[in-house]
Amino acid sequence: MRRHRPIRFLVRRQGPARSEESVIRLVLADRAALSRRALAEVLAKEDDLKIVAEVGAADEVVPAAVRERPEAVVLYRGLSDTHSLTDLCLGLQRAVPECGILIVLDPATVSCADAALARQVPRIGLIGIGASPAHLVRSVRRVVRREAVLDPDLAVAALTTQRNPLTDRESEILSLAAAGVPTPEIAAQVFLSAGTVRNYLSRVVTKTGARTRIEAIRIAQKAGWI
Repeated sequence: MRRHRPIRFLVRRQGPARSEESVIRLVLADRAALSRRALAEVLAKEDDLKIVAEVGAADEVVPAAVRERPEAVVLYRGLSDTHSLTDLCLGLQRAVPECGILIVLDPATVSCADAALARQVPRIGLIGIGASPAHLVRSVRRVVRREAVLDPDLAVAALTTQRNPLTDRESEILSLAAAGVPTPEIAAQVFLSAGTVRNYLSRVVTKTGARTRIEAIRIAQKAGWI
């Protein structure tokens, strides 16, 4: 009598579940709630990415990073009109040094301050606002691995942006004027005469190509010089 071999059933083994350690924890910072939510939905589709906090103001970024200890923070350039993006990145690097930083910029509005940030690659990554969702996801992973992220159009914009023509003293005085400090008080703060302060401000107007002090302030702020 012929013996039949027993039938063996193939059981597909499930791969190991993704460990919590391999998940990249993210903090998103964007002033516009609608675009911030859209960005969160794009990133949340990835198995290895997890949004742990969303903030809409510059002064909320560092506290959220300290609280959540993320692997990366994604910042939009328009997060604040008054907050220095450079100072914000320095604050993040001091508070959470292990955290990667990815900044989303508009190549058409790159300033001297943004050009300075480009020199911090790979500690800081820069991508354009026109980046595809796939490119954004890849860039997040790359900044976490401390790999260079700098879109070519941003690199060109950073190289061609106008250099700051103002000296440190001129920038200091113009910043005080932009804050609404009267000339006599500026003079007292920087230990100069009021006439010398006015001379500095006149030179600033000339260097920026402005017609008035107010216009010089607006030009310098837009260029990231103050």
